[in-house]
Parts: sequence; C-alpha cells; structure tokens
Amino acid sequence: MSTLNVTLIQTELVWHDPEANRRRLQQRFATLAGQTDLIVLPEMFTTGFTMQPESVAEPADGPTVAWLREQAAAVGAVITGSVATKDGANYYNRLIWMRPDGTYQSYDKRHLFRMAHEQDHYSPGGRRVVVELKGWKILPLVCYDLRFPVWSRNRIGADGGYDVLLYVANWPERRRYPWQTLIKARAIENLSYCIAVNRVGKDGTGVNYTGDSAAIDFLGQSMTEPSEQELVATVTLDRAALDGFRASFPAHLDADEFQLIEPSP
Repeated sequence: MSTLNVTLIQTELVWHDPEANRRRLQQRFATLAGQTDLIVLPEMFTTGFTMQPESVAEPADGPTVAWLREQAAAVGAVITGSVATKDGANYYNRLIWMRPDGTYQSYDKRHLFRMAHEQDHYSPGGRRVVVELKGWKILPLVCYDLRFPVWSRNRIGADGGYDVLLYVANWPERRRYPWQTLIKARAIENLSYCIAVNRVGKDGTGVNYTGDSAAIDFLGQSMTEPSEQELVATVTLDRAALDGFRASFPAHLDADEFQLIEPSP
C-alpha cells in the first residue's frame, strides 16, 4: 500500500485502574472508525508504569486483550500498546499488536529499566517481532528499548528489516531531551519512519510526564507538533517517499556486518 495512516494517542493514565483507562480510551476511538490504519497507545496504558504487577497484571488473554479485540474490530484498525501481563509464573511488560480480525501478536519488552528496578518485577523478552500492516513492515518496541540501537538496527531488504520503527513509552519529563533526540536518531540511522507515543500527567509515584509524542520521517524531521497536553494526531506515511530516499541515499549498503544474537528470556 502506498500510504499508511497512523494515529498517536497521547493521554493521561489513571493509576492502577484498567477499567477507567479503557473507558477513557474507548471514547477517543469513537471518531477514528474508518479514518486510520493503526492506533498507537502508550506503554502500560491500563495502569501507568507500575512496579506492582502482582496487584494489577492481567492474564495473557485477559480483559484488556478482549477489549482490544472488540475495539480493533469496531474501529477497523490495528491497535497497539503495552500491558502488564502475567504469563505462567512470570510477569512481562507486553506489547499487544491487535488486528481488526481478532488475531494478534505480542512483543515482551527486552530492556527493563533498572533505575526503577523493573528487572526485579518483570522478565525480559528474548526476541524482536516484525509485524506487517498493508504491506508495511513495522518493528514495535517499548520505552527503554530506545536507548539500545543494536536492538533496533534495521536490516533493509533482509529478514528482520522494517519500514517503521515504533516505540510506546512512559518516558518522564526529567529525561525528555534524550527522548526527543533519540527518536530522531533512530529514524535517521535506520532510514525509516519512527512513531513514538508517550503519556502525559503525573503517575501514582509522583513522576511527571510531558508527552512529546512524535512521528519522525526518515530524514529525522518531525511530522507532528510537540505537545505536553493530551492529543490525538493522525499522520500519513508515504511509501514512495521512503523508497525514493533509500534509493538515492542507500547508506544501509555500507552498514557494518554483524549478527544479532537474540538472548533467551
């Protein structure tokens, strides 16, 4: 498909209240039916970035997955974001990629934020997941993954290559400059679009978030206006422009050869 419409939803989150968050988000979906191909929500969009998964984590096919299935069908678009999930004996910060037909894929956050002791409460993922939507290949990642360029390295034209790099996040105000800088760097170095969705407001631990969600093109240029408020913004990604730039500036052909060994969970 020559274009892809992507909607970024930057929102406040009600601390540890999945039902309230689902209700608020559903209201935002109401105007998007037939208007977009992909809706991107923040990290842990049902709870906020919590280190209490034993209190709020849902089973692998729990109520939020069921809700996403209903909403994706109603809107006619893929919906993605991450949810605190219990799978077997372990907890994961799990991104769900829910399609309108009710099928879905998931990605478990690989890089756990040790400054918040996330690794003490959640298990890391062990594999990247490249998904496809209307002919576009997309690599969805979660928050702290942004700081690790090897994990997001694009292998254009090979297995694991992608056209869009996607981050869902709860990235705090005090580190907003690295967020703003790195999402541009990831787009430039990978010759891809980058979609990055953060939350706003204050969480239950007193941490403040200022959003700065953005769609970045393959030149590192922003396609959206920066905002510290709640917003719903839809951008159109252009396949011809992306392919044309890669053809005229094929920097990926000079990339260093390496093999990415994906660790076991």
